[in-house]
Amino acid sequence: MNAVGIDVSKGKSMVAALRPMGEVALLPQEFLHTEVGLEQMAYAIIALGEDTRVIMEATGRYHEPVAAALHEYGIYVCVLNPLFIKQSGGGSIRKVKTDKADAMKIAKYGLDNWVDLREYTPMDTVRQQLKLCSRQYNLYMKTVVSLQNNLISLTDKTFPGVNELFSSPERADGHQKWVDFVMTFYHCDCICRVSENAFAERYQKWCKRKGYHFSAEKAQDVYLGSCGHFTTLPKNDNTKLLITTAAQQLLAGKMTLAALRTEMTRLAKQLPEYDIVRAMYGVGETTAVQLMAEIGDVRRFPRRSSIVGFAGVDPAVDQSGKHSAKSVPTTKRGSPHLRKTLYQIVCTYLKKSPVDEPVYQFLDKKRSEGKPYFVYMTAAQNKFLRIYYAHAKECLETFDAQRDILTQCDPKGHLHLKLVINFVPIHLHHLQAFSLELLNPFADIMPYYPCFSQCFQWFPSFFAPFSKHYLISLPPKPKPECDGCPA
Repeated sequence: MNAVGIDVSKGKSMVAALRPMGEVALLPQEFLHTEVGLEQMAYAIIALGEDTRVIMEATGRYHEPVAAALHEYGIYVCVLNPLFIKQSGGGSIRKVKTDKADAMKIAKYGLDNWVDLREYTPMDTVRQQLKLCSRQYNLYMKTVVSLQNNLISLTDKTFPGVNELFSSPERADGHQKWVDFVMTFYHCDCICRVSENAFAERYQKWCKRKGYHFSAEKAQDVYLGSCGHFTTLPKNDNTKLLITTAAQQLLAGKMTLAALRTEMTRLAKQLPEYDIVRAMYGVGETTAVQLMAEIGDVRRFPRRSSIVGFAGVDPAVDQSGKHSAKSVPTTKRGSPHLRKTLYQIVCTYLKKSPVDEPVYQFLDKKRSEGKPYFVYMTAAQNKFLRIYYAHAKECLETFDAQRDILTQCDPKGHLHLKLVINFVPIHLHHLQAFSLELLNPFADIMPYYPCFSQCFQWFPSFFAPFSKHYLISLPPKPKPECDGCPA
């Protein structure tokens, strides 16, 4: 039994290994995060023998290449929350903080908690890209909110209330009517210094150029809304530069968010549980994608309490001796991005009050008991997450069962491919991905049977509407003659 502790840092890692009874199997060594360095690290770990487990802390993005590389070599890898290592203490009252000491400390934790170690399972490409896009979306969202507040503060000095004159929703490409409007009419003097008819004509041309609907009543409302304001910035080139630059920055940010939303939706639709998640009450297109991105594959959680703890919406416990706290805040040890998304969903329940939904019923029960706002809101998030876990896990298990591929050979050497398709909520993009996987086991026979390859190219559109058992039989692969020429 070998416990390998890896202290990960930027560009390099310190590796040490321990055996039971404190025996040092591998003295602390430093390896670079290069292709050669990771290969040397893997060989050093493999040389320790069987029954070896690698333990490392989750250090943002720095641990990912190490964990992925060791996993490819078939090494058991466990990625832990750094809090576990910190709370373990390391068995010493002395404060020693070095890379070598940390590697030995992590290895000791692995020995002490050997049976509780859980193997690292890297996310597939789609889920990894989805999570990365979601994190970038949250980052740009903060930037866009800041840019929007900045533009509103500037227009309050030149055109107060211009953002409230238009109620048009944001377009799919990120354009918003009031933002486009202030790029042309950046100051209220651009409107009130001309006649109402002149502005209406100019506004009509602007709507036609920008692709917005023109209304004479709206033109009149905008004209009246621009009159009578006291402005603190004059109508000059400096003011125009400030307003138009701020509007352009905001528009660029909104267009970036729109592009990320489109890409996130495209990635999420490739996952089997998308429609199940999207159909849940209170889950919109954006929140569905964010839920799937932050949670990932729910099958990596052994039970519902695990995913609740991952989100940090489980109640903490404060009890010692005769003391037992009645009111304890939630742990908040999990993903803050996931908690934010869950809060947005529960707010929808609170606003719409769907009496037939179990989440709202549970929320209303806690509220009727006199619980504080954040208590019953957190309880509703806990309830929703448990329902999500059950539905998503069932969907993934069902989907895997439908992709049962059986291959066999009869006495004549014919290869049979049996494809079982049942009526399940399976979409065409799932079926396409499925057909591509079918080609891999038979790649060596494709050159001999072009019709077989073409059959699978037609597969998604041809077999999708059916619910039957299909049996495709092929003659044996031709064997070459002694001189190397095919028969």
